[in-house]
Amino acid sequence: MPDSPPATGADPTSTPATGERINRSAVLWVALAVFAQESVWNFYDAQVPEQLRHYFSSAGVIGLIMGLDHSWGIFAQPSVGFYSDKLARRRTGRWPIVLVGAVIATVPFALIPWATNLPALLVCVVGFAAIANAFKGVTETLVSDYVTPGNRSKAQGFIKAGVSLTIVVSSLISLLVVDRSLRLAFAIPPLLMLIMLGLSWAFLGRRHSDMLLPDEQTGDETEFTTPWAVLKDAMRSPSSPTLLLMIGIFCFAGMWSALRSLMTPYGTQVLGLTRGEAGGLSLPGAVAFLLCVVPIAYLSNRLGQLRAMRYGVALFIAGLLVGFAWPSVPGTVASMILSSLGYASFAVNALVALWNLAPTQKVLGTYTALYTIASASGMALGPAILGTMIDLTSWRYMLLNAAFFACVTFAVFTRLARRAPDRATA
Repeated sequence: MPDSPPATGADPTSTPATGERINRSAVLWVALAVFAQESVWNFYDAQVPEQLRHYFSSAGVIGLIMGLDHSWGIFAQPSVGFYSDKLARRRTGRWPIVLVGAVIATVPFALIPWATNLPALLVCVVGFAAIANAFKGVTETLVSDYVTPGNRSKAQGFIKAGVSLTIVVSSLISLLVVDRSLRLAFAIPPLLMLIMLGLSWAFLGRRHSDMLLPDEQTGDETEFTTPWAVLKDAMRSPSSPTLLLMIGIFCFAGMWSALRSLMTPYGTQVLGLTRGEAGGLSLPGAVAFLLCVVPIAYLSNRLGQLRAMRYGVALFIAGLLVGFAWPSVPGTVASMILSSLGYASFAVNALVALWNLAPTQKVLGTYTALYTIASASGMALGPAILGTMIDLTSWRYMLLNAAFFACVTFAVFTRLARRAPDRATA
């Protein structure tokens, strides 16, 4: 059992006490749960745009559809996250939401390649997105139930390393299965999700009461009766950098989602690859992410979370410019490696930074909804924005257009670092 978390209301800028030990077992099984759901999302982002190309020739329209599916999280996550906070201290914890959601989401996902017309395809795509987005943030919040605040950034590093493996799995399925049997390829990710979530629940969820952090309460702890009260409180404080941090999350998540959604068509249109080969372009970047995300998480504790995210955006931009200047398979691979490393710095710090700003540990699920609102909004608009720019220029300029919008992200994090240099640092 890990040490107890600091009392609620502690200064979010304080550094973790020496001697705090991370709950490695809990991190392992939470990482497996996140891996399970992200394995489906990564394959979805890699292959669904190509399904839509059978009906739409406009990259802007494809990007809009790929972005709109993420918008479901904006509406569903606050209520689901708040409800999960109410379940967190009970015997079953947040797990019922995750397990039931995964089972239901499997059905429309597996039916995507069976859809023979546009209405049926959109029903499957929208159905999966609505269900999967409802429990996505709850799975990511699980780590806060078992890991002390001072160790959550490190835990995120291990969890994001697991997430990077989903890109590897998605790329391998694209390379080895898609060109042979599309229906089989779409059946593999949801099957993996159900198996791995079942394992995670068996070894962690069934022992939730024993693994849960002790509940420490203070007299000044704020009570919230609705998710909207939590969101209103987060936006109302004039001294909090929460809103600016959410804008930065919106910008970075939008461009990352756009690249993931449009990389397969870019590979077929610009590099002359097959659909399966283009779907594997992200594999080297995923490997680089996997190897470096944990060291980046530990380095972030020294640099500070805001500074680490700012450096990550700069590296992300550099990677995009390399890919634009060198429009070939090796150049694109190098671009994906650099961009993935830049994204890694953002991925391990953004959610923890928001958790550190929460007024009480009892609303972390709802604060995860803040992250989801910002990131899902970016994911909803990012592919459409980048796709529209491609329509106005050409596929050849996709990476340059993405670099331009990433510069806006860099400006946001620069302003945030100057306005609140320490508030979002673990």
